[in-house]
Amino acid sequence: MSELLMQKAPDFTAQSTQGTITLSELKNSYVVLYFYPKDNTSGCTMEGRDFSALYSQFQAQGCQVIGVSRDSLKSHQNFCAKQGFPFPLVSDGDETLCRLYDVMKLKKMYGREYMGIERSTFLINPEGVVIGEWRKVKVPDHAKMVLQTLIDNINQP
Repeated sequence: MSELLMQKAPDFTAQSTQGTITLSELKNSYVVLYFYPKDNTSGCTMEGRDFSALYSQFQAQGCQVIGVSRDSLKSHQNFCAKQGFPFPLVSDGDETLCRLYDVMKLKKMYGREYMGIERSTFLINPEGVVIGEWRKVKVPDHAKMVLQTLIDNINQP
């Protein structure tokens, strides 16, 4: 299930820094669901800050932003407090969401192979359909691209 574009987004219920989140209960709003490898690492911090800086613009378009990684809720709470993120971070320690959205990939670091989260973002419309999908995300300007896609979609005749 690697291609989710124009498909119904897999529903989930998960614990976040702002309580329990159930995707299907967020109908009537757009949702940015972004998966990132690890709290407090440079790329993930930059990505979170970028979404945070544009958060009011996402909200003005009726869009929720939700970050997901395998880190614990405690790690997420510390990360949110330190960075001032206004949006929830979901703890996916058992990789349930990661598998639903097919973001667990074989990675290599220092010659060692391991399974890790491939930085990915999904834009979901109020009907629960994935209308934007980014995989192997490069952080610079990514949040701006997602926001522009959201605005373009809302402004389509």
